[in-house]
Amino acid sequence: MRIVVARCQVDYAGRLSAHLPMATRVLMVKADGSVLVHSDGGSYKPLNWMSPPCTLREGQAEDGAVEWTVTAQKSDDTLRIRFEEVHADSSHDLGVDPGLVKDGVEKHLQELLAEHPSSLADGLSLVRREFPTAIGPVDLMCRDDAGLSVAVEIKRRGEIDGVLQLERYLELLNRDPLLTSKGPVRGIFAAQEIKPQARVLATDKGMACALVDYDALRGMDDAESRLF
Repeated sequence: MRIVVARCQVDYAGRLSAHLPMATRVLMVKADGSVLVHSDGGSYKPLNWMSPPCTLREGQAEDGAVEWTVTAQKSDDTLRIRFEEVHADSSHDLGVDPGLVKDGVEKHLQELLAEHPSSLADGLSLVRREFPTAIGPVDLMCRDDAGLSVAVEIKRRGEIDGVLQLERYLELLNRDPLLTSKGPVRGIFAAQEIKPQARVLATDKGMACALVDYDALRGMDDAESRLF
């Protein structure tokens, strides 16, 4: 991972345009190729980013200023970062990440829902468990009966942090033309218990909420096992 602390200006061009005026920010270039622009506030969410696969080219603007041009390989999206002053520039080898270790119940919930995705919504079918993104894997990637992609985030207890996590995944997934060929990727927030504030936030962001009955799912799994 490369971390750069610099005074810079950032311009994003693609399906929409975004401009970050000159200010001091933290830039992260990860081993998977993703480029993220962070401020010293706003919690963990980057101000802007480019997801892999993409190409980073370091060059100079017409006036001689150092400029990064990050180009997406699957679209015409570009991220231009113009530097005024670099305060720090360092690289770190983080090694192989073992991934998030879920607690036993949450992991088993994911396994059971992968076997019975239609328990979350009629017509839902599994595409893949642990669907990879630049910021971590989505618990389940599914497809509904209309062929639309559906990302499912699973928690034992559904709170606001889980909704925000799903929101970040959806922002990335909806940049992928392969996933959005039939329409935008929608989200389902699934948990054994969903806090009222989390439900309100999820609904406001256009996500569906699904209460999961762990014992009922286990019963379905046991019943199918007995059939064989």
